[in-house]
Amino acid sequence: MSETMILVCCGTGCVAQGAMEVLKKFQQLSSVGIAVKMTGCYGFCERGPLVVIRKNGKSVFYQNVKAEGVERIITRTIGKGEILDDLLYEDPQTKKKIIEEKELPFYKHQKRLILENNGKIDPTNIDDYLKLGGYKSAEKALKMEPEEIIEEIKKSGLRGRGGAGFPTGRKWESCRREKEKVKYIICNGDEGDPGAFMDSGILEGNPQLVIEGMIIGSFAIGVERAFIYVRAEYPLAVKRLEIALNQAREKGFLGKNIFGSGFNFDIEIVQGAGAFVCGEETALIQSIEGKIGEPYPRPPYPAEKGVFGKPTLINNVKTWAAVPLIVKNGSGWFSSIGTQTSKGTMIFSLVGKVKNTGLIEVPMGITLRDLIFKIGGGIIGDKKFKAVQTGGPSGGCIPEKYLDLPVDYEALARAGSIMGSGGMVVMDEDTCMVSVARYFLAFTREESCGKCVPCREGTYLMLKILDKFVGGIATEDDLKELEETALMVKDTSFCGLGKTAPNPVLTTLRYFRDEYMAHIGGKCPAGVCRDLIKYEIDEQNCTGCTVCVKNCPQNAIEGERKKPHKIVQENCIKCGICFEVCKFNAVIKK
Repeated sequence: MSETMILVCCGTGCVAQGAMEVLKKFQQLSSVGIAVKMTGCYGFCERGPLVVIRKNGKSVFYQNVKAEGVERIITRTIGKGEILDDLLYEDPQTKKKIIEEKELPFYKHQKRLILENNGKIDPTNIDDYLKLGGYKSAEKALKMEPEEIIEEIKKSGLRGRGGAGFPTGRKWESCRREKEKVKYIICNGDEGDPGAFMDSGILEGNPQLVIEGMIIGSFAIGVERAFIYVRAEYPLAVKRLEIALNQAREKGFLGKNIFGSGFNFDIEIVQGAGAFVCGEETALIQSIEGKIGEPYPRPPYPAEKGVFGKPTLINNVKTWAAVPLIVKNGSGWFSSIGTQTSKGTMIFSLVGKVKNTGLIEVPMGITLRDLIFKIGGGIIGDKKFKAVQTGGPSGGCIPEKYLDLPVDYEALARAGSIMGSGGMVVMDEDTCMVSVARYFLAFTREESCGKCVPCREGTYLMLKILDKFVGGIATEDDLKELEETALMVKDTSFCGLGKTAPNPVLTTLRYFRDEYMAHIGGKCPAGVCRDLIKYEIDEQNCTGCTVCVKNCPQNAIEGERKKPHKIVQENCIKCGICFEVCKFNAVIKK
């Protein structure tokens, strides 16, 4: 009889929902012939904790598993072969219960290459990685000529996954050409976008893949020392990285004479303090050197003069993770995936008003429609789709008419947005686009280092104008000033943060100008901006149940039981609780 394998997702999302307790319970109750394994992020964070049971080539995918339900799984599914319907995913369209994860729409329409082994291996056990062919690419690369490796990366068409999309091979080639004896490479894991968890998902789930990619890059460029710059707010990623690095050293994959090749190479973790601007490579370099994380002028570029004044190559987590796959399968394999100018796959964090949120990997060129409605399952509550913001807080908001836009660097740029590092926020009909622009601008304004005047003063001015819009006191002159300021900040800011900060404003002005005009007229079409709405009670529908009275935090509702109630407007803070709790549609939002 073959062994039963129980795989428990222990990525941050599932851990936050009790996955470690689930894992511990499985370990306590499992008997001989049952192997229990902690894995990295499965991606379907919306449904965690996730558990997959494998036996005889078949699998069962359970969602929302709780520690108290583990004994039932052991007894009935593993002991008797029964499928527990209440733990299965139900297709919202067909109402069919789905047993295997590969049949779930969320997974079926993805192309998981970098994330392929996230749900198969224990990220704290290097032997799991080795059993699946880990470090074979590094061994192969160390027998190649450095120029041969770089040429393979160039032919693959791999572009930087950190935001700019610069051709990776050209970057490597530029750094290789520098004659300095001492050089450095950096893995940029400073993932600061709100709602983004692509890099952390890889570092937590398969850190050895990133380490292997860095080994290959270091040999190709001639580097003996590297840094992984990761946010201190990612304690799980840092912990698993530390374990992975120590295990790689024990195996002889890091340190002196790695793989017996005569080549020396090691990696150090540097924890960032959480400054969004440190995602910009020159600010990141300053931070590693112990200075304030502020950008500095280019040229010279980091490939010429970077950390401690030495040539430095910087790539994102996702970029490094793609390198071993390219060396293993060949540049032709990688370049056959994606579009003419954007090769391979891209990892996104799909969040917002979408049914299936989580970490996804898709081929470049997939349409926004397929991404949101096939993988994401459509809009929560089957409401109308309004927009999707790609590229994090510095990205643009793309409207419904562009749902069939292919997701690649050039197409997104033409729409006024960016690929960014992979953040993707979906919005529905109840979203106020003016408020969205203000929210993201407030973030980039707060994260601006303040070094250059256009970004420091321009983002402040834009935010003040947007405050007037959401407050209902803006004029058409304010609209004109907002647009002019946004263009000025985009054109004249010093670094990428300032140059992209106006994107949410510019794209909402481009596609949702009518909402700005409505705010000038004193109305918020989505009913979101508090200063532009008010709540009233329809006496015809009010039953006098007093539920709204009990829930109002301001005691702003008066009336006797079983008689129509009334909202005292001067006391109302427009929190909307009365609107949410009323079961009789008696509370009206105007």
